Amino acid sequence: MLDKREALKRVFTAKSSRIDTNRGEAYYEALWQKCRARLDELKKMAPRTKVDLSEVLEDEGLTRRDFMKWASAATAMLMLPASFTPLVAEAAELMNRVPVIWLELQDCAGNSEALLRSDGPKIDEIILDIISLEFHETLMAAAGHQAEEQLHDAMEHFKGKYLLFVEGAIPLANGGIYGTIGPSGETFEEHLKRVAKDAAAIVAVGTCATFGGVPAAAPNPTGAVGVMDIINGKPIINIPACPANPANMVGVILHFVLTGQIPELDSLLRPKFAFGYRIHDNCERRAHFDAGEFVEEWGDEGAKNNWCLYKVGCKGPMTFNNCSIVRYNEAVNWPIGAGHGCIGCSEPDFWDKYAYERPMADANIKAPTGGVEKTVDEFGLGVLTATAVGIGIHAAASVLAGKKSDEGEKQ
Repeated sequence: MLDKREALKRVFTAKSSRIDTNRGEAYYEALWQKCRARLDELKKMAPRTKVDLSEVLEDEGLTRRDFMKWASAATAMLMLPASFTPLVAEAAELMNRVPVIWLELQDCAGNSEALLRSDGPKIDEIILDIISLEFHETLMAAAGHQAEEQLHDAMEHFKGKYLLFVEGAIPLANGGIYGTIGPSGETFEEHLKRVAKDAAAIVAVGTCATFGGVPAAAPNPTGAVGVMDIINGKPIINIPACPANPANMVGVILHFVLTGQIPELDSLLRPKFAFGYRIHDNCERRAHFDAGEFVEEWGDEGAKNNWCLYKVGCKGPMTFNNCSIVRYNEAVNWPIGAGHGCIGCSEPDFWDKYAYERPMADANIKAPTGGVEKTVDEFGLGVLTATAVGIGIHAAASVLAGKKSDEGEKQ
């Protein structure tokens, strides 16, 4: 039992994934030179939009100092040394050199909505305003044949150079008839394949575009899937969440502008700078988990004192995302900060597996780290104290439950 306690203790205290944030002076010197050459090359190109970042910042009442503070934070988010801050700032000013085509498929448009919030936009959102957005089916005024012609012109003019952002799932059932678009009535699948063919890279934004999201929830009548289930032979970056955080979209574009390459990805094609750690690792209520202080039901003393939401269904221990750090709405808050547990919206099949307010003790969910969260009460989380021993008991419960779950699945 002691060994198993120690095993699960490691699960809850180990780093979520291996992220090398210090690759040595020689590596970063070579990368700095590469980024410098890339930015010098972009400077020679004519900007695609006449929007000047400094003018936009001034109009919004933001100073150069505010911008450089943002650049410093963005550099840290991209896991680069502080010496890269001037380059990141320069890359932000050159984002209008990289053309973007945005497709809207089977979803609620929540990710576009996240981009459009203009009430006191922060610098991330301002930066997204200056990108060279050549085509966006939801935002553009053109429709029908006129829109189709605009898309064709953008694809031809920037062949092999544009970033393709895709929002929404792709329905495949019954020949794809649940999603058609344009005057020719092509299916979403045909539409995506046609535009993806000449893209430099594809960015799937939101959980619908990455893993199918809510449209793919059981029984998935439209046969909805994500971009990576259809497109092969192209660099794909997944930015899941419902909605995706604009800060992560900016991070991906900044990285591409800065280096000409996509960022380092995890096994689900998510950028490690944003999805390399579990919410549980950086949760503001983590100390209460370690102390064995849990909300037992909504409105109890634990809820009033902002204790851990694990026992009322929080999926933070199995969800990889940086929303506990960057937050939403000008970094004002995030779901757990507002008193609701994480529903794992950046994980595959989140709607079927995570999106409910029941404890994981009854869920039989396999955690990414190998264990199964179960039997919180059976193993007496009441015994949990602020000591590592308490965490070990909880860990042992997960290991045992995982073994039972695996046996059950085999049967």
